[in-house]
Amino acid sequence: MRHREAVAAAPPRRHRGERYWARPLPGFGDADAQVLLVGLAPAAHGGNRTGRMFTGDRSGDWLYEALHRYSFANQASSTHRNDGLALTDCYIGASVRCAPPGNKPASDEFENCRRFFRDELTLLKRKRVIVTLGKIAFDQYLKVCHLEGYAVPSPLPTFGHGVLYRLPWGVTLLGSYHPSQQNTFTGKLTRPMFHAVFARACREIGRTVPPV
Repeated sequence: MRHREAVAAAPPRRHRGERYWARPLPGFGDADAQVLLVGLAPAAHGGNRTGRMFTGDRSGDWLYEALHRYSFANQASSTHRNDGLALTDCYIGASVRCAPPGNKPASDEFENCRRFFRDELTLLKRKRVIVTLGKIAFDQYLKVCHLEGYAVPSPLPTFGHGVLYRLPWGVTLLGSYHPSQQNTFTGKLTRPMFHAVFARACREIGRTVPPV
């Protein structure tokens, strides 16, 4: 809490004069979604500023471009929470709901936010594919499922980009590197790699994959 408010009180020059959201972020998207995206936490000057997941930062630029390409979003950009963006058959949540220092949540932050994640998993009745953006989101999803009493495989599924696991409770788990600048600027994650994850999600729910 202190961090999210501190960055709002002393923003970088490019955001001076803007009013930051600086509160926990709710999930966002289609309540009847078949695809659930799970991120790590709001970015200090992205979602923490704009009030919507993956909005107003470079990670969001990559994400919404891909979602638009595969018809999960009505536009390819996400700049602020009133920009007209709408998701179809897709919902975006996160393991942690407040921007953490250094983008590294402490263990108590995961515990404090887990109830919101659990509620979303319960409410999203039609979900068939879980796309986790990064290893932490991948592991946290499996942890929540274990706490909910699901028969989580042993040994646990291992995270990797493009990995796919068909879980016993009827959903497909897809792993993706997070579209952070650390990954995209270094080439660890390329657009074709990222888009391939959403093409696979489309196939899993019976959607037509648009031509390259």
